[in-house]
Amino acid sequence: MEKTTLNVQGMSCGHCIKAIEDSVGKLGGVSSVQVDLQANKVDVEYDTNQVSIEKIKETIDDQGYDIV
Repeated sequence: MEKTTLNVQGMSCGHCIKAIEDSVGKLGGVSSVQVDLQANKVDVEYDTNQVSIEKIKETIDDQGYDIV
């Protein structure tokens, strides 16, 4: 398992947390997703054999948030 913390801009409320956690959490190979609104960070634990970090970033971007 790989653990990564992404800096994500544009998150501001509970809906943002749910949107990211639900969409990323549905990806095969993702075992956990935690959003920290205060720090503008998303912690993801995933299996690199099943999903790439690029796919995770793309999924967050598709929800309307910017990764910096």
